[in-house]
Amino acid sequence: MSDVPFDTSLSTGPSSEKISRDRRAIRIWLYAMCLLVFAMIVVGGATRLTDSGLSITEWEPIHGVIPPLSVAEWEEELEKYRQIPEYQLVNKGMSLAEFQFIYWWEWGHRLLGRVIGVAFFVPLVWFWARGRVERGLLPWLVGGFVLGGMQGVIGWWMVVSGLADRVDVSQYRLATHLTLACLIFAYLFGLARYLALIPATVPRPAMKKGAYTGAAAAIVALLFVQIFLGGLVAGLKAGLAFNTWPLMDGAFIPAGLWTMTPVWLNHFESVLTVQFQHRMTAYALAIAAVWLWVSVMRNPAARHLATAAPVLVLAISVQMVIGIATLLGQVPFWLALAHQGFIVVVIAACIEVWARARFAARAV
Repeated sequence: MSDVPFDTSLSTGPSSEKISRDRRAIRIWLYAMCLLVFAMIVVGGATRLTDSGLSITEWEPIHGVIPPLSVAEWEEELEKYRQIPEYQLVNKGMSLAEFQFIYWWEWGHRLLGRVIGVAFFVPLVWFWARGRVERGLLPWLVGGFVLGGMQGVIGWWMVVSGLADRVDVSQYRLATHLTLACLIFAYLFGLARYLALIPATVPRPAMKKGAYTGAAAAIVALLFVQIFLGGLVAGLKAGLAFNTWPLMDGAFIPAGLWTMTPVWLNHFESVLTVQFQHRMTAYALAIAAVWLWVSVMRNPAARHLATAAPVLVLAISVQMVIGIATLLGQVPFWLALAHQGFIVVVIAACIEVWARARFAARAV
């Protein structure tokens, strides 16, 4: 397997100056896409926190761009909402103005998804048509577009789970939706950082992995486990229970963690166990990041990580503080939204460490 995602050999083809210019343009575009994905994650969090996600009961990728434009159209949308359990059991008697509030959040969330799709597809075609995508990079960019399409499908799959037999969406599907959104950000940011860190003049055979690649990859993997667990917490509204810290239900390791049968269900459906494992994984992440930082500081050969490692520790620490404050405050809107949004900063810090570890080597 190659040590780099795609061939950087310059034995034939464009000059290194042209490749550098093209990479810079593509990198700026990818950073812009990362900002849009970040906005999508924040708006998605607001949609969840305002219980707006089930307000649009149909999936119309094209026609759905146009919101209701008259009172009659608004009444029609509200009537559709009245047919689902969330209205009948939770929001019965909701006024049109109250419905419009939740509708606009969900409509904005879906519209932003469409904007991201266009903002990715059109420049991708333009770069490719003008010959500005070097050999081997195009499949990776197309892969990013495919991931975005999958996210749209999974988003609707999540919404469907709340339209018939329950008053909210499945926590499994919510966690999957959130995790994939974060994975898309990591994927695009990782591509951008690769294009920034690898000189256009370094041929593929001369590249080798840098130190700490495995450790950085393990931290990234653990972070995504934590993101999925956070999605379960959100889906179960587990943050509204056990609002103390550092103890939980009066103990660091509370009683009753595995009372459901079969036992594996506790990890996905028990409010107590889901919140507990989210806490423990946060501690594990913090310990792993601190270990990496200390190890880097003691290793003169790891100068390429000397800045990125402490930034990762700082990002995880800030995220933990926000998470604890959100828990103690019983999930106030702005703190909960900050907790979801700031995870993107943590992902960026993690990917930066991984990219620098993975691609730190230069020509030999």
